[in-house]
Amino acid sequence: MDRPTNTILQGDCISLLSEKKIPHAVDLTFLDPPFNQSKEYASWDDNLPPGEYWGLMQQVCKAIFSLTSLGGALYFMQREKNTDFVLQCLRDAGWTLQNLIIWKKKTSAVPCIRKFGKHYQVIAFVTKGPSARVFNRLRIAPPLPANYKYERHRGVYVTDVWDDIRELTAGYFAGDEALRKNSGERLHKQQSPIALLLRIILSSTNVGDTIFDPFAGTGTALVVAQQLQRHSVGVELDPENVRCIKERMKAMNKADSIVRFYEDYRYTEKLAQLWPREKAMFSHSPILKKYEPVKLF
Repeated sequence: MDRPTNTILQGDCISLLSEKKIPHAVDLTFLDPPFNQSKEYASWDDNLPPGEYWGLMQQVCKAIFSLTSLGGALYFMQREKNTDFVLQCLRDAGWTLQNLIIWKKKTSAVPCIRKFGKHYQVIAFVTKGPSARVFNRLRIAPPLPANYKYERHRGVYVTDVWDDIRELTAGYFAGDEALRKNSGERLHKQQSPIALLLRIILSSTNVGDTIFDPFAGTGTALVVAQQLQRHSVGVELDPENVRCIKERMKAMNKADSIVRFYEDYRYTEKLAQLWPREKAMFSHSPILKKYEPVKLF
């Protein structure tokens, strides 16, 4: 196929969706909105009354449903305590639940006084219609678990528990992938890891499909989609984040490259069709030769 297209729109996704300003039919949506936890966002009130917040989320789910191809997928990520609200939103919007994925984030659990510490987030995988138009059964080759004697010769299938992808934490373990301002401060505290979007996009799309992210943040979904030769559309409210996405798409940081994960999926059937490495992804863009922050501020 020709070079994948990416569209970045600045604005309120609810308004843009209701006004039918999204320029493509959608095959996969990654829905990772602010979690209404009173975090500081420049352009979003993260302390809405619960009824108002979930009313907005339901509007988003309904609008995306109408935009999605038959059998197209949506992955809705949220806090574990909001699982029932997420599922209700999706049911009322017409989506069909396929899996409730547990993302065990490989980070220290948040300590709690009167209950168990929190160690995971949920991701609801749903489709428009009873079955997915695309579902690629991925096989991974994780390290041999403790107390296991022999490795699987052809890896293992990905299940609904994802315990091999680290969250980009705010501290020491954030690593080189987290985007930073010139001051060293993280640009976005909730930046999603490349590995997470890679798994979602590989699982539910083929080359040439269209990915939609209505709360694009720093644009990770778009960055991964372009490398996998999928089209993408992102909507982001914060103009500074939009600037970041455009810079990130223009000159890919080495830490954004998905190449380092290819061997993890080497046992997946027809992997070369899902992940066409023979064509140079980002061949039209400079790739930074070392880990460097995006220079924006």
